[in-house]
Amino acid sequence: MKSLPIIILICLSQSINAYPIDGYKYTGIERLLYQWRIYQDSAVDSKLKKGAFLMMDDIKLSLVGKDYDWSTPKDKTVQRTVDGIFRSLEPQYSLSVMDISSPDNIRYAEKREDVGYQPGSVGKLAITVALFYELSRVYDNDWDKIHAVLYTKKVKAGPWSIPNHHTVPFYDIKKDKYTKRKIVPTDEFTLYQWLDHMMSVSSNAAASILMREAILIHIMDKRYDCASYGDMDAVFADTDKSILADLSEDIMNCPLRELGIDDDEWRLGGFFTRGAEPYVPRQGGSTGTTRGLMKYMLAMEQGKIVNERVSLEIKRLMYLTDRRIRYASSRTIADDAVYFKSGSLYSFKDEPGFVRKQYAGNKYNYMNSIAIIEKQDSTQKKYMVALMSNVLRKNSVSEHYGLASQIDGLIMNE
Repeated sequence: MKSLPIIILICLSQSINAYPIDGYKYTGIERLLYQWRIYQDSAVDSKLKKGAFLMMDDIKLSLVGKDYDWSTPKDKTVQRTVDGIFRSLEPQYSLSVMDISSPDNIRYAEKREDVGYQPGSVGKLAITVALFYELSRVYDNDWDKIHAVLYTKKVKAGPWSIPNHHTVPFYDIKKDKYTKRKIVPTDEFTLYQWLDHMMSVSSNAAASILMREAILIHIMDKRYDCASYGDMDAVFADTDKSILADLSEDIMNCPLRELGIDDDEWRLGGFFTRGAEPYVPRQGGSTGTTRGLMKYMLAMEQGKIVNERVSLEIKRLMYLTDRRIRYASSRTIADDAVYFKSGSLYSFKDEPGFVRKQYAGNKYNYMNSIAIIEKQDSTQKKYMVALMSNVLRKNSVSEHYGLASQIDGLIMNE
């Protein structure tokens, strides 16, 4: 019998947590209260690095009111160093780096910036844009109303969450008990909690649920916040699947186009779980480039993802406050504030003598990261990095780790 290729989306053991640890009262995300209690207990080792202790009010957007012209020539000094780094790498790497330490003198360099990769879980950032775009449209850019919906609207997972491999955190506040398990169809969370599950532990189930909710907000408009699960389920039962497929594609991708990100620079093609596809069929594939991802980070720092308040909330959702992986795990940035999203996707095919290992696909082997680094030393330097690779048959995590050190040195030595 001919064996089918095996496709794997992100190892379940690779988990990170985001959002400032003082955010429980504001978001209702119970996990944050657990971290906050550890932070306040001097007898307990929180295991957090210095860069993870920024509070909600410490997080700012760095480029509000500042424009960047993409026709601006690349910075010669930075580009020369980037070219030197790439001489020792396999050709299946792409990189974009932007130094925003001086907002009036942004420096940029890139390599193979227009090569398309399957973005994996980095693509979940597009869902944050779509969700906030729809909420802002329905609630007239009124942040208090948007925040109220995020905080109070609780939705059930349903079959859309299947299958999912990632565990998510559960914190019983009364018993002070912290556990992790996989999401099941009967689970209910608020939109803030679903966002946290998607951004912090990269839950595919959470990603599909939030894509579903963005569609529902678009269709139901102001009826959304008081609709029952049955009401929302009826929307998908009563709407033609081809219409839903077209609508999903537009909802996920049109906001990216408004940010100046072209279709070949970044697009999201479908849901992250097979359980969603009977309701909304997949419409094409996903792709991403380092330039497209850099445009996303730039727009966020400029306050242009919907508006400044939404951009700030997305940046908070990206702020790492727990174990760091891949690019973000480099010791050179351990004490820095890091805003991060990583994703991987790999697949195997039959090959004589080849031994299958995690993150070492021989059919394709994508590993991608975006990171915003804010130095917490006297330099206060800030820079953004988009890194994508497809190096077959080897785990590229060590190269990503090493690149973080090299790029940090590039910025710090200029």
